[in-house]
Amino acid sequence: MTATPGTTPTLVLVGHGMVGQRFLEALAERGLTATHRVVVLCEEPRPAYDRVALTSYFSGRTPEELSMTDMEFIEGHGIELRLGDPAVRVDRAAREVTARSGEVFGYDVLVLATGSYPFVPPVPNKDATGCFVYRTIEDLLAIEEYARTRAGTGAVVGGGLLGLEAAGALKGLGVEAHIVEFAPRLMPVQVDAGGGAALLRTIEEMGLTVHTGVGTQEVVVGPDGAVTGMKLSDGSELATDMVVFSAGVRPRDQLARDCGLLVGERGGIAVDEQCRTVSDPRVFAIGECALAADGRVYGLVAPGYEQAQTAAATVAADEAAFTGADLSTKLKLLGVDVASFGDAHGSTEDCLDVVYADSRSGLYKKLVIGRDGRLLGGILVGDAEAYGTLRALTGSVPPVSPESLVLPAGADAGARLGPSALPDEAVVCSCHNVSKGTIRGAVAEHGCTTVPEVKKCTKAGTGCGSCVKVLGQLVAAELEAGGVEVDKGLCGCFGQTREELYEIVLALRVTTYQDLLDRYGREGARGGDGCEVCKPAVGSIIASLAPTIGASGYVLDGEQAALQDSNDHFLANLQRNGSYSVVPRIPGGEVTPEGLITLGEIARDFGLYTKITGGQRIDMFGARVEQLPLIWTRLVDAGFESGHAYGKALRTVKSCVGSTWCRYGVQDSVRMAIDLELRYRGLRSPHKLKSAVSGCARECAEARSKDFGVIATSQGWNLYVGGNGGATPRHADLLAQDLTDAELVRLIDRFLMFYIRTADRLERTSAWLERLPGGLDHVREVVVEDSLGICAELESLMADHVAHYADEWATTIDNPEKLARFVSFVNAPDTPDPVVGFVPERDQVKPDLPLLSIGLRSAEDLLEGSAPR
Repeated sequence: MTATPGTTPTLVLVGHGMVGQRFLEALAERGLTATHRVVVLCEEPRPAYDRVALTSYFSGRTPEELSMTDMEFIEGHGIELRLGDPAVRVDRAAREVTARSGEVFGYDVLVLATGSYPFVPPVPNKDATGCFVYRTIEDLLAIEEYARTRAGTGAVVGGGLLGLEAAGALKGLGVEAHIVEFAPRLMPVQVDAGGGAALLRTIEEMGLTVHTGVGTQEVVVGPDGAVTGMKLSDGSELATDMVVFSAGVRPRDQLARDCGLLVGERGGIAVDEQCRTVSDPRVFAIGECALAADGRVYGLVAPGYEQAQTAAATVAADEAAFTGADLSTKLKLLGVDVASFGDAHGSTEDCLDVVYADSRSGLYKKLVIGRDGRLLGGILVGDAEAYGTLRALTGSVPPVSPESLVLPAGADAGARLGPSALPDEAVVCSCHNVSKGTIRGAVAEHGCTTVPEVKKCTKAGTGCGSCVKVLGQLVAAELEAGGVEVDKGLCGCFGQTREELYEIVLALRVTTYQDLLDRYGREGARGGDGCEVCKPAVGSIIASLAPTIGASGYVLDGEQAALQDSNDHFLANLQRNGSYSVVPRIPGGEVTPEGLITLGEIARDFGLYTKITGGQRIDMFGARVEQLPLIWTRLVDAGFESGHAYGKALRTVKSCVGSTWCRYGVQDSVRMAIDLELRYRGLRSPHKLKSAVSGCARECAEARSKDFGVIATSQGWNLYVGGNGGATPRHADLLAQDLTDAELVRLIDRFLMFYIRTADRLERTSAWLERLPGGLDHVREVVVEDSLGICAELESLMADHVAHYADEWATTIDNPEKLARFVSFVNAPDTPDPVVGFVPERDQVKPDLPLLSIGLRSAEDLLEGSAPR
């Protein structure tokens, strides 16, 4: 596969989906992007995105956030990515590919990653107005628009994975959803009759109507050519306004057929174990378009990734082979855990089943056990907690009885079998074929001490993510086995974690930092002054619990003032030239014309720079410290209060205009945002908190990038938790859906107080959620299901906060003693700080930064005794 001497070989990749992108990464890992010209012909108008998480678009995830393509990677490796320009013809004799644009590319290596296409049953009127397939982002955009403008009822043809996701998407759009499945049960490939029955009960309880054992005979259309119903094979007719076909996929192999490559009887480009086509060694096929050497077309992403690795290795002349793949899957469909692994249906002749079923709870667990005791496979519906361990144990004899592996937690000690029981050769991450031994080696030999470090070292956990929990348990176990003692104490002053200190303060009603340090500090720290780590952390804990433990909630009272960071110390944000910014609260971003005029007049009178923030507030910069109380007085008189932009507290609850003004809105998002912001204002927490409320699934308020976000549905509100923007953005996860106003507030109360109770210092909800054992599932068990029996206490703590809230600005300006701190120089209170200066820019001001470092004064000032505050 070498090019003509003296020329750079050209590799053409046809298709840029998830597998195509993984192939490019594998090329780069082997240095082939530096030695080859790489051309990618992509049919879709956007680069590779996460098709597995496609349905999350309807939960507020944007197409950009679904993207799996780092354009810096593409450009940095010189890859020529041509979007919207698919290959239309391959000339194998001339080794040329013609794109739709008419451009012709010669190739030394051709890789086909054309994926699959949705199968649409050949029924009359299948292309009528209102008929859709469920495959691409563009499909979803079209479904969303039609559902909002023309449909009240929708039918999904197909009860498999994508069919259930499509039905859930229709339900989320406010459409009455029906599922039509030809097989006698839902998800017939993944689950058996028992699992299908458990899944059916749960899904019907969610308000979806399921029709199994019937096929679609005809799509019925009205006079305008649009869908009005469906005729089913049992003679019945279903009234519906739209039809979504999700009845499986077929290999997209037409390009290969047209150029004479061998394809299978049921489709798929025939390849060998190196993923080369059997017809032409210069042409490869990977992913859903390929018929592997074992005679199977693999429709999962993990086998596609493995094929991509194999093909890249072969191009690099390395030894590699794809001889089959693990077909295990773990899914969450409409909030229901569904998993299957190994020989889930017991196709092996001599095997036994171990089954646990609880129809009331929608639980079904089945293990397939060989006569020799080996675990061959299994199915889990409703509770897939043990999936990671069970999948890795497949093919071996479990160290405990099979019965104990399916019983509910607590029913048998064996149910607590963890990843430590796995043999080293057990594959923990099937996406990247990473074994337990490799993960242990990353810790013991490469010095990795955290899950992110192990992910970077081994790629484990960077695919579908279903192994992350097991990964964390293995890392912790290996560190412990290596004798690595990690000091979990908050700092050098306290040996307890922040969570433990919180419990001490709450249980013993400790009201001062000094008391806590003297009683529970480390030996040698007691009686001391503490440090910059624990003082603000303990100050935050005391402020959070102040009404409950009998402490002052005012952060500038007594000892509390000395515990605060610089911003909290002055109830404003210190800027780079020594001035401060003032951010009044504007709940929900709603402000009257009179309020705007007041803000403008204050900014004008004090010469402040004004800017509208991303959180729907107005920030006023450039106030000197002695001006702060004067500004606050005018703001408080006008009805404004502190926006806590300076504190580790709730910042804003952003909102769109919702159903009041927007034609797409389904709930009053502004009212809800205002209610939430006023409820949680002033709540001190381990890190700043941000929130948002969107009035519909279009998500204009960007609620899923917030610590807790709310998105309206036609039935109520969906609550998302654990998101954040910034340098390491994370989408919030769905905690509960279709909540009433009261249910929503109650769950947010519990969630926030549980976070404040258990998070580490300066830990955002996103990092806390990923660190917390059990993650989102554990949070749901605690705050929704009350598994720990603490929800009443969490609600009581929040009620105490709400009842005792007081605006810090108003409290300060009413206290002459506190006002005395707002001076630049303690012994010259009437002297303004000479370092704080400004110069004009764009009709406003900006800091005039001196040559001296910020915060220092000249030697003359210090000698004169004007010590800075």
